[in-house]
Amino acid sequence: MTTSPTPAEPPFGGAGAARRARVAVSLVFAVHGAIAGTFVSRIPWVKDHLGLSAGQLGLALVMPAIGSSLAMPLAGRLVHRFGGRAAVAGLLSLCCVAFSLPALAPSLPVLCLFLLCFGATAGMSDVAMNAQGVEIEQRLGRSIMSGLHGMWSAGSLVAAGVGILAAHQDFDPRVQIGVTAFVLLALTQPACRALPDLRAPEQAEAPPRFALPPRSSLVIGLVGFCAVFAEGASMDWSGVYLRDVTGASPTVAAAAYTAFSLTMAVSRLAGDAAIRRLGAVRAARLSGAIATTGGLLVVAADRPALAIPGFALIGVGVAVVVPLAFAAAGRIGDNPSQAIAGVATVTYTSGLVAPAIVGGLAQATSLTVSFGVVAALSAALLLSAGALRRAEQHAPENVITSESKKSFEKNTPAI
Repeated sequence: MTTSPTPAEPPFGGAGAARRARVAVSLVFAVHGAIAGTFVSRIPWVKDHLGLSAGQLGLALVMPAIGSSLAMPLAGRLVHRFGGRAAVAGLLSLCCVAFSLPALAPSLPVLCLFLLCFGATAGMSDVAMNAQGVEIEQRLGRSIMSGLHGMWSAGSLVAAGVGILAAHQDFDPRVQIGVTAFVLLALTQPACRALPDLRAPEQAEAPPRFALPPRSSLVIGLVGFCAVFAEGASMDWSGVYLRDVTGASPTVAAAAYTAFSLTMAVSRLAGDAAIRRLGAVRAARLSGAIATTGGLLVVAADRPALAIPGFALIGVGVAVVVPLAFAAAGRIGDNPSQAIAGVATVTYTSGLVAPAIVGGLAQATSLTVSFGVVAALSAALLLSAGALRRAEQHAPENVITSESKKSFEKNTPAI
């Protein structure tokens, strides 16, 4: 006969197992972010090395998003077949290798092929690690997803800083990226070995080989779509906006992206406390209000001193929305990784189209009008946040049997 734990009893079967799982998945998110940050920091070198025009570079940079969108629906099957630990380890290791290939490309077609492969491995590993994070969050019985995405942002910022320093020192990017890939691969193995080996119940039906997103996840995905649109537009266009609209110097214009990235990283790292206090729906609505305020401040700005705080507020506002969307997706249906893949596909599509839409609107009207659309989509979070309520209602009770606690303790190796 099994008994439920007392309220003071740790839900995993011991504080040690909980700590190991949390540390391991945090490191996984940081490695994934470092891969992205390293790649982005050396994009200018790739452009110059291959002699690409702006249009050719734009075509190449679409490839990772296409690769991610095509491959993400495969992730659910892999997680179901091999288990969460093995899937994350294998896919993240492939991603560490794949991200080193673009620097070796001898031509634009080969670069596009390498970036397609990089996007596919990055997208599938993203789904697998978020599914792992959602499962650990549910078993812990408290919000951790915002902090995990904060670790991704921190890893990206640190790696991008290393890349910028390497570029300043004229260090060969092929060597730098190769060494970085080796280091990240070396970090991936112990981190993934420390992940709990979470598997679907034996009676659970395997998802299709290429699983389309469930309809319920698409509604949640629209919440993430609004946030990622504002994020993508701000990341790609903040510097241009400051320079062309407010007359900022190049140095000050670069500060807009820095302010946006730092506030997003800090907000994600601190976001779990707010989510625990407010709940998912209220936290998303507060986020929408903050992002809308930032968007309106950007639209009204006629000097950098107004625009930079506006972009910083957008960063604060959208920071926790995507982690909330992934966490909500993981609570619905019988296959969390399939639902997360659906949300990821919708949200990342937003990140793909946002810069292009902003540019098209700016060409037809002005950048100010474009960021008026950003503010409007941020405001839409106030209305669409209710989609997260259904997931909250379906969140499992934090009642763990003695047998399941022993199983989790057994399947969570020591770091």
